[in-house]
Amino acid sequence: MNATRQRIARWFDFAENATGFRQEIIAGLTTFATMAYMVAVVPGMLAKGGLPFDAALTVTILMTVITTLAMGIYTNRPFVLGPGLGSVAIFSFTLLGSGVPLPVANGIVLISGVLFMLVSFLGVRDFVVRVIPHGVKVSVGVGIGLFIALLGFKQAGIIVADARKNVLVFGDLLAPPTLLAIAGFFLVLWLTTRKVRGGIILAIALITALAIPLGLARVPESLISLPANFSALAFDMDVMAALSPAYLPFLLAFFIPDFFSTLGTLLGVGAQAGYLDKNGNLPGIDRNFHVDSCATTLGAFFSCPVLTTYVESSAGVQAGGRTGFTAVVTALCFALTLFVAPLAGMIPAAATAPVLMFIGISMMGSIRKVDFDDVTEYLPAFVCVAISIFSFNAGNGIAAAMLVYAFLKVAAGRWREDHWSVYLIALLMIYYFYIVAQH
Repeated sequence: MNATRQRIARWFDFAENATGFRQEIIAGLTTFATMAYMVAVVPGMLAKGGLPFDAALTVTILMTVITTLAMGIYTNRPFVLGPGLGSVAIFSFTLLGSGVPLPVANGIVLISGVLFMLVSFLGVRDFVVRVIPHGVKVSVGVGIGLFIALLGFKQAGIIVADARKNVLVFGDLLAPPTLLAIAGFFLVLWLTTRKVRGGIILAIALITALAIPLGLARVPESLISLPANFSALAFDMDVMAALSPAYLPFLLAFFIPDFFSTLGTLLGVGAQAGYLDKNGNLPGIDRNFHVDSCATTLGAFFSCPVLTTYVESSAGVQAGGRTGFTAVVTALCFALTLFVAPLAGMIPAAATAPVLMFIGISMMGSIRKVDFDDVTEYLPAFVCVAISIFSFNAGNGIAAAMLVYAFLKVAAGRWREDHWSVYLIALLMIYYFYIVAQH
């Protein structure tokens, strides 16, 4: 045992990083506690898109475990990966929900992953940062955040569609599931404001426990089971169909948040851990991008949309995690959840909807990065957010934002400020809206 511990300590450079086994294990457990809600939320969202819940649960956990292990071992950083809620929402509700076949949706995710890999391995990260308009890349996350929040409000029964008035209105706020979801939302707010570790998963557990006597959740006969067969979700893709220009906005909806969210998370958590150099750069960041981009590509083969580095990794760093062994511990914790499908399946929408509401609203913070003194920046950002919500389609929001952005730059005589590819994308967006109008 001592020999094994010594080999692990040498592999992960415990001495150089001033850490130890106990510190890394506690950090790994802390990271797991803060993002364990994913096990309940992601498979449920995929199931809403038509995927079998048990198979989606197995795929979600397996992809999280495999990619997090790769991140920890290859980069020796305490970063943890999992399916991004924004991409899961677009995949399940926008694509599959509007009738796009699963093979095509998987193909779009695969192309996004391959594009990310090319950017990562060819060293053109700075070029992509320069090409994508700042206001657009910031507002994409905000639009997707509000999209996620709206999904949560709808699943909670707080907001419903009024077919007579063709608007969204309050649902039955006194219905037991809705009241429970509202209580869950305030419970999440309380626990996160009090900085309770694992507060979100704790809120899910408490609301689920309350749902049982109310008849809104049923305790399964067995709380554990063997992992479900997920072969029906494996290698089911149509890349050629996904290459249609009509799907370009969804490709951007996957790629842009994945790329910039990864960049922001790596730098933010890296700063917290003290990894950044005197110029604010993260040494070895290319290796992190290698894993993140390959993770998205791998997930596409198993109907698991865009795997990305989770900001919850910061919880482990705050707890003292400094090496990839923290990520390894977190991955092993997730591996154990492969056997709790019945337990995860009993969690009602009243317990998961508040999480979507909270996380979606939390994503709005990046809007402060938009330059509200420049109409060519803030107007496309607003269009992106507004169209994403009004049309219940994040792809429409990105397409409209790119088109408005290009038009405003030309109208202002500032078209030279951007790369020519921005205007090519804008032209393709015109074709996209033509296709939308045909349907």
